[in-house]
Amino acid sequence: MIWVPIIILALIVFGCIMSYNRLVQLRQETSNAFAQIDVQLKRRYDLIPNLVESVKGYMKFEQETLEKVIQARNMAVGAQSVKEKAAAEGAVSSALTGFFAIAEAYPDLKANTNMLSLMEELKGTENKISFARQYYNDMVTLYNTKIEVFPSSIFANMGGFRPKELFEVEAPVEREAVKVQF
Repeated sequence: MIWVPIIILALIVFGCIMSYNRLVQLRQETSNAFAQIDVQLKRRYDLIPNLVESVKGYMKFEQETLEKVIQARNMAVGAQSVKEKAAAEGAVSSALTGFFAIAEAYPDLKANTNMLSLMEELKGTENKISFARQYYNDMVTLYNTKIEVFPSSIFANMGGFRPKELFEVEAPVEREAVKVQF
């Protein structure tokens, strides 16, 4: 008879440990997912100066556009929080959209193999960024749900688990994909 309460207590303790460990695991996975966004954004930031350098000779009269792209890139590199990164990424996407629109007017540029290669790499990077954002948002949603549902919400409050921000696009122009077309 004494075994029944001991078994029940052991099951409760085991459930508590499992619930807490799952919260820790999800918190770590959201941090990793955010780091993966950073990896892809770094790749994008590394491509932008190469892209600008390859078109400088062609776009002599478009210095303002080139400067906007570089300025947006530099602002994005310094962003730290999810909200700052989302806003900075909007500025980069907007600057690149303007850059691509102007670049359309330069036929020699559209035929440049270095430019085409950089554009293809940028297009692939944009896709990777999109997937990384989606994965991050999926992990944040799972984590935030876990800290709100019973019984794990009890351990979340006791363990100091706080909701994480989604990587959201705020401006309508930012919701559009960067158009890479030459």
